[in-house]
Amino acid sequence: MQRIFVACSCEGTMPLNGEALGKGCQGRVELAQSLCRAETEKARALIGSGSSIVIGCTQEAPLFLEMAEELGADQRIAFGNIREQAGWSDEGAQAGPKMAALLAAAAEPMPGTPLVTLESRGVTLIYGEGQEALELAQTLADRLDITLMLKPGAQIVPPRRSEFPIVQGRIVKAEGVLGGFTLTIDRFARALPSSRGTLAFAAAQDGATSQTDLLIDLTRDTPFFSASDLREGYLRADPGSASAVAALTLKAADLVGTFDRPRYVTYEADLCAHSRSRITGCTRCLDLCPTGAITPDGNHVAIDPLICAGCGQCAAACPTGAASYALPPVDAALRRLRTLITTYQKAGGREPIIFLHDEHGEALIDALARFGNGLPANVLPFRLNEVTQAGPEFFASAFAWGAARVAVLTRAKPKHDLAGLQATVLLSNRIISGLGFGEAPIVILSLDDPDHIRPALAALAPAQSSAKPSTFLPAGHKRGLLEISLRELHRAAPQPTDVIALEKGAPFGGLDINIDGCTLCLSCVSACPVSALGDNPDKPLLSFDESLCVQCGLCAATCPEKVISLKPQIDFAAWEAHRRVVKEEAPALCLKCSKPFGTQSSVDKVKAKLAGHWMFSGENAKRADLLMMCDDCRVEISVLESFSPYGDVPERPRVRTSEDYLRERAERGEDPLN
Repeated sequence: MQRIFVACSCEGTMPLNGEALGKGCQGRVELAQSLCRAETEKARALIGSGSSIVIGCTQEAPLFLEMAEELGADQRIAFGNIREQAGWSDEGAQAGPKMAALLAAAAEPMPGTPLVTLESRGVTLIYGEGQEALELAQTLADRLDITLMLKPGAQIVPPRRSEFPIVQGRIVKAEGVLGGFTLTIDRFARALPSSRGTLAFAAAQDGATSQTDLLIDLTRDTPFFSASDLREGYLRADPGSASAVAALTLKAADLVGTFDRPRYVTYEADLCAHSRSRITGCTRCLDLCPTGAITPDGNHVAIDPLICAGCGQCAAACPTGAASYALPPVDAALRRLRTLITTYQKAGGREPIIFLHDEHGEALIDALARFGNGLPANVLPFRLNEVTQAGPEFFASAFAWGAARVAVLTRAKPKHDLAGLQATVLLSNRIISGLGFGEAPIVILSLDDPDHIRPALAALAPAQSSAKPSTFLPAGHKRGLLEISLRELHRAAPQPTDVIALEKGAPFGGLDINIDGCTLCLSCVSACPVSALGDNPDKPLLSFDESLCVQCGLCAATCPEKVISLKPQIDFAAWEAHRRVVKEEAPALCLKCSKPFGTQSSVDKVKAKLAGHWMFSGENAKRADLLMMCDDCRVEISVLESFSPYGDVPERPRVRTSEDYLRERAERGEDPLN
């Protein structure tokens, strides 16, 4: 199917470079002046042509979607913003390659996102300290099923009518999400209907429990949840702020019914490296989750999709790909990024700077275009649902494809901790800088003022882009994408260094193994969750593939000899070599049947430790031959020769009892009882 790219100058307010658009866009290019007004017939003709169409306007998208629905073409239309992100700029005349890139990127299809459902019947607990809580309860009583809980000691005038239950209590624990909160309450008591001047309560009890769909917190106490603004159904406001309480009231009134929300993270427990045999390994996601949606669950972790707020830091940090972001999936996001960069270069653009942003950044970019100088012509905006979802594979791919820099735009006062993003940028910078792409090629810009964007971008230090960018196509699982992006980054690097040392906790590295101390027990092989360590069923052998190692530490923690230590690094030569033999020994052969049954060094070590033991020395020296036999032969010899390891043990002395003591005294003529 032919694809049509439509660029409109928005009534001549921005220049259009038809030549650059033609070079970059793979398809037919149409230019317009007023597609949504004077040229609506042209728009209808293009939309109804049967071709896939990309329109460079997001403001009038509802109008064009209405046309597409009428013409039965709503599945073949996409939109890209070339006005605020490119044309409305003091460098708009040079933004032709950028417009081509934005249109081509918008044409990349994005898969649907799986959904989870929350259901609220409107059962609401308002938890407050005084009159403000009562007034809020009275306001919402006709919309929600209200229970008002006052903190112990609160003083309010009893209402004239009992429109809803009023109780007293202190919430000591809260769990759950919209439609399913469970509360533990101390000093719980019901209001007395005989209350006169001040509301009084019956005798209190501790340890009461309650379920509610919504929890409204009008106290000044510490929130019940970390990142409380991100917990669906938990509404909180300072009781002294009338505007905050009013906003809360409007939001609460609408939280009745069934609500669909994205399942932000796809999780595959089989890939998780959290734990093995009750030994803890990787805890990266547990350490980063701001909402507490991730909890240990045996050898793996569990991610509650109802609590997850979608920051994506777990997916960015997960070294195995067990957790991966789904809005959109990482391979789809990387395909769009590849199209953006390669189209920009094809259309004649140079030194592209990727400007990574989310909803917050989109508003700032629009404001900068409308009231300021707009973005520079070489700054390519790229939106994700959350900037914190970007992992090392995103940054490595960007530079492999030819980006000169990446700037990540965040809030000056973020919704949650950015430790995951900061760690990802630190790790990526160490690798990318180590390959000759300049100092700190990735920067985080924490801005809330659009006027600060241009100065911040202008202050970026010069960086080095690849002279021979890669063109690899991103496809497959997250860990596989991480590996291929780093390999391609190394191939495209200005200075392709083989070994780059990394900080402790990095998801890449090798192992330092004391070969002499290793007994080839292979405990590490069974503990390794990603098969980086391997064995050979036919001979005693330990092998290692550094490209698979995620530095979870389970091998080192499991090793009984304690001869393994982690070595965080990225060794591209080792990655290319794949699996190497760490240690190999000749097998010990059974004296009777010649079957291999272990390593010779292990058998020799056991024989050395048992030398001189009464069971294997002197007249029993022949028993040492059993140590050189396989399990089957050892059992056979023991049975045929009626061998018992305890047969020649000297008889233990009889236990002396009180009766013996009394008898001995009587035999000596002594009084046994005196």
